[in-house]
Amino acid sequence: MGDIALALERRAVSSRELVDAHTARISDHDRKLGAVIELNPDAVAIAEQRDAERAAGKLRGPLHGIPVMVKDNLDTGDRMATSAGSLALAGHRAARDSHVVQRLRAAGAVILGKTNLSEWANFRSTRSTSGWSSRGGQTRNPYDTARTPGGSSSGSAVAVAAGFCAGAIGTETDGSIVHPCSMNGLVGIKPTVGLVSRAGIVPIAASQDSAGPMTRTVADAALLLSAIAGTDPDDPATEVADRQRRDYRAALDPAGLHGARLGVARAYCGHHERADRLLEEAIGELKKAGALVIDPIELPSVDEIRPFERLVMETEFKHGLNAYLEAADAGPRELGDVIAFNRAHAAKVMPYFGQEIFEASLERGGLDEPAYLEALATARRLAGRDGIDAALARDRLDAIIAPTTTPAWLIDWLCGDNKRGGASCPAAVAGYPHITVPMGWVDHLPVGLSFFAGAFAESKLISIGFAFEQRTRQQRPPAL
Repeated sequence: MGDIALALERRAVSSRELVDAHTARISDHDRKLGAVIELNPDAVAIAEQRDAERAAGKLRGPLHGIPVMVKDNLDTGDRMATSAGSLALAGHRAARDSHVVQRLRAAGAVILGKTNLSEWANFRSTRSTSGWSSRGGQTRNPYDTARTPGGSSSGSAVAVAAGFCAGAIGTETDGSIVHPCSMNGLVGIKPTVGLVSRAGIVPIAASQDSAGPMTRTVADAALLLSAIAGTDPDDPATEVADRQRRDYRAALDPAGLHGARLGVARAYCGHHERADRLLEEAIGELKKAGALVIDPIELPSVDEIRPFERLVMETEFKHGLNAYLEAADAGPRELGDVIAFNRAHAAKVMPYFGQEIFEASLERGGLDEPAYLEALATARRLAGRDGIDAALARDRLDAIIAPTTTPAWLIDWLCGDNKRGGASCPAAVAGYPHITVPMGWVDHLPVGLSFFAGAFAESKLISIGFAFEQRTRQQRPPAL
């Protein structure tokens, strides 16, 4: 994105030309990949407006004229739908932009379109297939179209990897930014909950939901994060965001690993032997760059955290979705209406997997239920105070590392995802930041390295991740 911004500044290319070039590339390749659920019919007009503003010397911000895409669970107050990939919301057009989209437009970005996702952000069924939605069909990995793109921000990852846009926004509750970025050779940042507004985003769990950048480089991710972070009166969790946010480009230090203390979370390794071998090679590079690696460190396992996380997510989903639907005037008014719609249109909505998570969520109590409050407190303690926080303090760490996830598995609509595990859970449940950077390759498939730490440690993680990226340079585009 920095190169594109420089080309725009030098008038080597116009925003209109960028929109035309990206749209042509989508036309040439997306029939095989299924990354884009909808193109913005106003993108050309917006690009021409940005070009006119530039000619008049009026730049909106650092993204002025740059085409980006957003996941189809972020509201855009325009002619595009916000459906979370579902047929139930296929006709829903938001009355106004989500706060993230507002900030992108304020920074000058051209919203080129919306990306496909795992339907309802992978929260409909335990046997879902990542990258599949009833509205958008199957998104495919551009490095191997027989394989998963990861989820749930599948289309955002593939769109960036395939060169359909300069960068994209995804959302994560647990793994939905970092996993597809890892599987598509990208950089992804899952920010601290409360740094980026959740207002105007189809929710899963308020205690964990966060939107973040998905890009080809750490520098691009820092630029996008700087644009979307900030306080929003419609999201009380962001009250401190303006005091915490930075121009994250200032953290792009090629010597950022020198003197860094990094802990290896062995409890989050062992999911694929060749990914683990890449980790050992990465540890060697980290040490050569001047980092001190403490190996292993102690963290609660995902099996300890997950039962509490699931109860929390199911309870918060019903409450959050009902509030979103009531305010959105989207057709369905509550979760029960969505369940009924899916049953009535089962042949199109549920040809491969059901909606048992929806049904379990419908049976959960309110946010004042003792069982929910206890599960929330326990999950946060295990992942946060007794997990990441304790490890950081015990070994005086700057960050914790592990392979982000496994190489991409084969798409399987009959049996669903072949998930073996990954490193997303602790930071997701604690609400802490997490960055993944390309680590290496298992044959033709990319694998990422995760760095995560305590609340609002984005600058430190970007510094460390940038130094690792610059030293190893493992990112390479797919051969479409």
